[in-house]
Amino acid sequence: MSRGFVKEDDQEEVPLVPPRADLPNGTENFVTQNGLDSLLEEKEKLLREQENLDASQEKEYRISFNHINAKLQLLNERINSAKIIDPTKLPQDEIHIGAKVTFKNTTNNSTQTFQVVGVDEANISQKKISFITPLAKALMHKKVGENAVLNLGEKKNTFEILKIEY
Repeated sequence: MSRGFVKEDDQEEVPLVPPRADLPNGTENFVTQNGLDSLLEEKEKLLREQENLDASQEKEYRISFNHINAKLQLLNERINSAKIIDPTKLPQDEIHIGAKVTFKNTTNNSTQTFQVVGVDEANISQKKISFITPLAKALMHKKVGENAVLNLGEKKNTFEILKIEY
């Protein structure tokens, strides 16, 4: 039967779920242990939310259930593809995922500190940047005293690595 002959009230709404943080095709889903723990906590929260839905309002229940289910599907894909980076097994004098890096922008002499993390864990207000950002890519594998160069079109920013912590 064509959807054109179905009453409008009978049409089930398709849940619109915003995509998770961008992870380019072919890029491995590297995460810190904290990042994976956060994903697992988010999953538990969604499962509890789904369990506590009010089934007495059938239409709203179905829509809410499907919306949470769609979120869980995207979340499970991330959890299943996660590759935990154990910083204790990496050279402690180099920048890798999980490193907290303090550097000086030699252009304006400002000093900043960021932690390089997985895409789902990134949060600029918490000073956490994703390993796929141009800044993180420029910093990767550098050591204290070395410079990282970030090309911004015709402009270049140079960062002197001051401190690396895990």
